[in-house]
This record gives sequence, structure tokens and C-alpha cells, in this order.
Amino acid sequence: MSLTSDQMELREEDIRRHYAAAFGLLEGFDHAPRIATPSGVATPERSPGIGSRPRFRSTTPGLATRRMERPEGVRLIERIEGSDGDDPLISPRQAAVAGALRRAVAIALALAEAYGERTGLAELKRANLESALPADRRAEFSELLAAEALITLHVLANATAFLLAPQASEVTVETGDVEEVLTDNGQLALHGALWELDQAIARHGSDEARMVATVLGFAEALMDKVATRAANAPRLAPFTAAAWRVEADDFAIRGFEPARRGKGATLAMTFKEPHEVVGNHIAKYQAMKLAKMLMAYDFDRRLNPFAELGGFIFTFMGDGKPGTGKTTLIQMMAGLISGYCETAGYAFRYQNLSTDNIDSYQGKSGQNAKAFIDAILDPGVIGFGTIDDIDQLAGKRGDRQSSAGQLEITAVLMESFAGANTVVRGNCTFGMFSNYPENVDDALRQRAGARFLVDGPQTREDYIDILHLLMGKNHAIPLGAHDLYGAQEIKRAVARSFESHAKPHEAGLLNVFDRVHAAEGELDTIAKLGTYLKAIQEADARFTGRAIKNITDAVKVRAMDFELPDAWMEEPELFLRKGYDEKKAMIEALRVPITTEMVIQEINRYADSEFRYADKSDEAAVEAMVRDLARQEEARRRYLEGKG
Repeated sequence: MSLTSDQMELREEDIRRHYAAAFGLLEGFDHAPRIATPSGVATPERSPGIGSRPRFRSTTPGLATRRMERPEGVRLIERIEGSDGDDPLISPRQAAVAGALRRAVAIALALAEAYGERTGLAELKRANLESALPADRRAEFSELLAAEALITLHVLANATAFLLAPQASEVTVETGDVEEVLTDNGQLALHGALWELDQAIARHGSDEARMVATVLGFAEALMDKVATRAANAPRLAPFTAAAWRVEADDFAIRGFEPARRGKGATLAMTFKEPHEVVGNHIAKYQAMKLAKMLMAYDFDRRLNPFAELGGFIFTFMGDGKPGTGKTTLIQMMAGLISGYCETAGYAFRYQNLSTDNIDSYQGKSGQNAKAFIDAILDPGVIGFGTIDDIDQLAGKRGDRQSSAGQLEITAVLMESFAGANTVVRGNCTFGMFSNYPENVDDALRQRAGARFLVDGPQTREDYIDILHLLMGKNHAIPLGAHDLYGAQEIKRAVARSFESHAKPHEAGLLNVFDRVHAAEGELDTIAKLGTYLKAIQEADARFTGRAIKNITDAVKVRAMDFELPDAWMEEPELFLRKGYDEKKAMIEALRVPITTEMVIQEINRYADSEFRYADKSDEAAVEAMVRDLARQEEARRRYLEGKG
């Protein structure tokens, strides 16, 4: 990828100039821990005849004589080589880790140097060495040194995680919190981080796979710790306001945001063709549109024109009875996105959050959910995340039967889908699916911006189509008088489905609609539509401002009521590989005006789903109370019989 207007190149020659210093740090240095407590692990023994490196002595005034712990030799290369037992030869994986760490340290030093040149820190360092630092600039000097240390640490961890991503396996290691985060200056910060990494490898890196997982886990923990520190630190604007790029590694540095390698996963899934999804016309149509919307994402700008123009579906909920085709819909949508990404050469990542992610260990369920969210949000890939049977996975607040792990997952999903820090780039979408959406927490359910009613086959033609599809080819039964899959012709079926929402389907909502229509006449103005919305809110207090936002988002989707031409997906040069502004202009040219019919239909579609959930929830609660009362009556009858 080429540089964008907001990126600056971190030149390769500037990085390689620091290779010798980076290798020296990995080969060996002495460090006296100041915050963390040594774990008592043994330092690798050196071969006879090899002298030790001189101990680093701080040049910062006041620190040269500061001693808290005995200096310990840190020899990371030897530690990495020792992760494979007694084999005297370094393995390719060990070499990859050592090479990635050297490259990461060099990138961190190069960026710290660039920061020093931009902020005047370099001149202040020279003045300090010459004992010519003005007294009125000492506070500024200390703040710049601390900022340099935070930048150095984050870039070190960021580059390490990025460069080592191809070496990752299924093995994971919990390294714990990073403690030796020193902010006196960049050099001392590197010493503290590499010392603690050496300790972590000694504790957890018993073999190559665990050694790699330890380095990756440590890098993630260090990034989190430094990003938290940086939130309130001064003098960081020159770093956070710019974007840097290492062209050779395709590595972008954007402030304290982790950069993840755009790496897809091989999907072990049976994909379905659209005609194999029988019925479910609106859900199928919206899924097909959304699959193409995702492909408009611009990796350089890190934004999708649909997300900017309105009409992008970031979260949706598919609900319906068991056996109506939710899994088939997932397979169809994943198959479409996977095929489009293969054609365009994009990385595609699909993950499902399942009950396997609920853990009895406190906090682990939330961590699993957060890892799932982060993997799909990765701006370097096209992502599709599903949460099947979300009523079993995410707990309903106030429900005594919800476990702590389920409530942790609910909290993470609510924050991720519509929290203060949620950024919708348009590179991914999340689908929540349930047979019993009334059992999903109300606030979480309302974070689903779109509703896909998965009602399965409905008409005679649908049932003929699904019977023919599932019978397969191993028979000679004639089809008879029927236009095979003709009823599944998407545009015609969708038009009928949308028209059916000109009036509500649920009885409770229909009463509200008829009452407002009788009082106001045709709902053809913003004022009348607002009156209808207020009447719905009076009938169901859960119909809040978030519901209005979801409805208006759905209306904007209808304004984008077109499918990107198949040719644009099949020939990337026609659309996918064009610049962001050109993509946006092509999409705007296809946009259609918003009509009152669209607004009424989307109000009814959304409100119907809420009334349907409320009715089911209330009915389930009533049935439970009836069963309890019946049991009490039976128990009382038996008790009285026993006494008599």
C-alpha cells in the first residue's frame, strides 16, 4: 500500500542505522529493577572466555548513584535460544523472534529520534550533556523525556506484536501486568521493558510455542499499560497527531493504537448460495447488500463511504423460530464476503462467539469477548462476527439465573457496540442471532441497529423450493407445474415484503397505528410521524431515543436501496481498487431519495419486533407464574389430604 496524505515515512535507512544498538541490547546489558520484583530466575550461563558487557549507567542527573536492586545481566538472545531444550542450533522460529525484536527495537529508536527532532528534545539533550540546559526549560526537558519513553515503549510493543503475528499459534500465555515501566528516558525505558520480557520468557517460555506466546502476550500487556499512562501525559501531540509508516513491513503507527497485521483465517464452513436460503426475503436481501457494502472499505483511509454517507449496518439481530434458517443465512453471508475478499485480495476474518467463551474464572469471560471484538474490529481486515444463540451467551441484567461470566459478556458487548469509544470504520459487521430474543437484555438488544426477521419459508412456492432443494438429486420424482426458485427472485420478493409493512403486523402496534391514523390522517409529515413515534413510546416505555436512531439508520439503508453491481465485485479495477473519493462519488450516484413510505415501513418493522419481543417476554412470565400457582395448589391439596 502507498502512503496516504496523513502518513509520514519512517525511512528504512533511519531504522537500519539503529540495528547495531538494537542488537547490543538483545545481546546483553545490566539492569537494576526499580519497580518490579525479580522472580529469581537464573540468568543464562555464558560460555567460558566471553566477557560480560559493561553495566549501563544512567546519565540523568540524580540517578547515577541510585541503587535499589543488584544489577542483573539481561541476555535476551541467549534466553530465546534456550527455549528449545538442549538443541545447540538456533531454530527458524527462534531466529524469527530474535529478528523481530531487533527490528522492533530499531523502529522504536528511530521513531523516538524523529520525535526528538520534531519537538526540540534533541537540542535539549545536547545542551544537557554540555551542562548548558537553561533552568527555565528543565521541566519541559523532563516532560519531553517522559513522552519519549512512552513512545519508545509503545512502538517497541506495537512493532513486536505486528512482526511476530505470523509466528502465533493456538497457544496463549497470561503474562500478567507489566510493572517495570520506566519513563525517565527512552533508553532506560527499553532496559526496563526488555528486562521484564526476559523474566517473562524465563517463567513461561518452556518451549518454542510458549516462548512466542509469551513475547506476544507481553507486547499486548505493555501496549495496554503504556496507552493508559499516555492518556494523561503531556507533550505527546506531535506523536499522536501524525501517522508513520514503515513501508518494508507494511506497518502503520497511529499514536497509541495497536497496529494489527491484516491476516485472515481459513474458514472450515459450508457456504450456501443465495437461492439455498428459502424465504427470509428481507433478511437475505439485507445480508447480500451488507456483504457488498463491506467491500467498499478503503484500507488506506480506514473508512467506508457507506459509514460516512449513512446506511452502513454495524450491528444487526436475526431472530426467528428454531429451524427457520439463521445458520443458513450466516453461511450464505460468510460465503459471499469470503468470495468477494478472495477476488479483491483482501484478508477476511470470521469468528463466532459461542458458549465455549464463558469461563468460570472471574474476568476471563469478559476477556474472551473483548478478544473476539478486537479481532473483528481489526482495521486491516474485512471482518464478520456472529454471536449465535445470544440469549444463552449474554446474561440479562437482573436475572438471577445469569452467571457472572454471562454478565461480563453482556457488559463488553454493550460497550463495544455503542459505547463512548465505539468507532465504526465500516470494515466489519456483527450479527446477533437468537430463537428467543425476548430473553436478551433490553439495552443490548437495542444496540442492534437493524432487525432481520428470519421467518423461514412462508408460501406454497417456498415449501416446494425447499423440498426440492433438500431432496437432492438421487431421485426421479418430477418437479410438476412450478417455477423452481422463481419465488426466491430477490427484488420481487423484497418489494412485496417491504410493502407488507405499510401497516403493523403485531396487534398491539396495529391498535396504536389505527388510533394515530384516525386522528392525524395520512402520516405524510415529520410532525405526524413524530406523533406516531410518541404514541408507540406511550404504549411501550422501552421505545426510546435509541430506537429512533436505529429506525433512521434503517431508513438511510433504504436510501441506499441498491446492490452494488456484481461486475464491481468480479473485476476489482472497476470499483474495489479505486480511491476513497472516487468510490464515494460512485455510491452517491446510486443513492435514491427518502420517502414517507420508507419511513413508515421502517418504523413498523422495528416497532413490530419490539412489540413481538415484549409480548413473548410477558407471555413467558405469565406462563411461569401460572405453573408456580398450579404447583402451589397441587401441593396444598396433597398436604390437606395427608392431614385428613
